[in-house]
Amino acid sequence: MTIVLSTPAVDEVRGALAVLREWQDDGAPMQLHPGDIGWYYRFGAAETASAVRTWSRDGRILAVGLLDGPTLLRVAVAPDAFRDEELAQRLAEDLSLSGRDVFPEGEVSVEAPPGLLLHDRLTDRGWGVDEPWTPLYRDLAGAVEDPGARVGELGLEQAEEFAAVLRSAFGTDRPSAAYRYGMASGPFAADGRCLGIYDGGDAPVAVVTVWSAGPGRPGLVEPMGVHADHRGRGLGRAVTLAGAAALREMGASSVRVYTPTENAAAIATYEAAGFTSQPEITDRVRKG
Repeated sequence: MTIVLSTPAVDEVRGALAVLREWQDDGAPMQLHPGDIGWYYRFGAAETASAVRTWSRDGRILAVGLLDGPTLLRVAVAPDAFRDEELAQRLAEDLSLSGRDVFPEGEVSVEAPPGLLLHDRLTDRGWGVDEPWTPLYRDLAGAVEDPGARVGELGLEQAEEFAAVLRSAFGTDRPSAAYRYGMASGPFAADGRCLGIYDGGDAPVAVVTVWSAGPGRPGLVEPMGVHADHRGRGLGRAVTLAGAAALREMGASSVRVYTPTENAAAIATYEAAGFTSQPEITDRVRKG
């Protein structure tokens, strides 16, 4: 049966999210998580749908991709299709050839879990590797330590406070209150939770968003940030612990995150919150 590449309509994204939830497993490599798409909803429902790609055979979705910008595709594949030759060949063609409704010409990157046959087929087509990332993992079977600070859940009424911390943390003017409203519009918005750490004032000074994939499945941290005026005080650890505890309450079996290997400060923060670094992974890159 021919593999079909599609861009879902707004009301079809739920189906892609549903299969992503099913594919999350503690024993599998980290790959695109439904929370990644949940976070992308900050740009709106139509924008999110236009960034999603699915590859299906005989009506079954085998791979889901998220265009996180015009030149980066983040890919997840059904666990029983990691070594599927037909799928690997079709993905490699669609990612390598212009006019396939995925990439423009020029330099582009693909984030895909290790173990995919796709990596071999991209190598065959001359793709290289990019800078390394470090995945981090924490099991949630046991209780999570107290963060040692006041924690509050951030609803829509705290949308601007949430955005203000992220703007400061990442040194950008892009996050706005509209981001929080966009996230809340997603079909699985209830799987996400935004939390803030308070340090004696009325506004949060560190924030985290965590995403569940359902009970018994790994959750995701995306994003986490500390206001620039409050760094160096352990608040990144505190808010990460708060997020891990929230995921445990939601039934998550573990929590995952990854960060560029060169970002030693972020890795140290997550390790201080009980995460363990996993073997490095690299994106695949096609030079222009």
